[in-house]
Amino acid sequence: MLSLTIFAAAASAAAQPAPAATAPAEPPFARRPENVVMPDRPEVRKFFTEWGFAEAVIDGDRVWLSGVVAGLRKGETMADAEAAYDRAFKMLGDVLDRSGSSFDGVVDMTTFHTDLPAQFNGFRKVKDRYIREPFPAWTAIDIDRLVPDNGLVEIKLVARRKP
Repeated sequence: MLSLTIFAAAASAAAQPAPAATAPAEPPFARRPENVVMPDRPEVRKFFTEWGFAEAVIDGDRVWLSGVVAGLRKGETMADAEAAYDRAFKMLGDVLDRSGSSFDGVVDMTTFHTDLPAQFNGFRKVKDRYIREPFPAWTAIDIDRLVPDNGLVEIKLVARRKP
């Protein structure tokens, strides 16, 4: 009988409407306009604003970058993958620079690959042009797909700012 009572009480509680969500009493303390890095170009900034994310967030001496997708352009094939990786690293370098850091400040890199075995050697070749010894931590993850559909690899970085 006890289990039936508990079940009935749980079912009754589940049927109650959830309390309404309340707005935070104060603005986010970790993300203020002065420590959120957004694109300079208005058309690119519009995309980030519409999707609700920043290129990077500065937190003390660290910079947390959103992932940048290396994708094939119209007319490119897998033979052009290294050019796509290079474009992504150049974009990351620009964000690092505007955040007060550089590739030498990278402490952690996470990469998401749509075909890790096929992409790994070419990706590593391009990565090594930007990320030098002593190397940061790196996690490479094989996934099914990225957005946009032409995405091959998404690269996410955490870096220390220049002193």
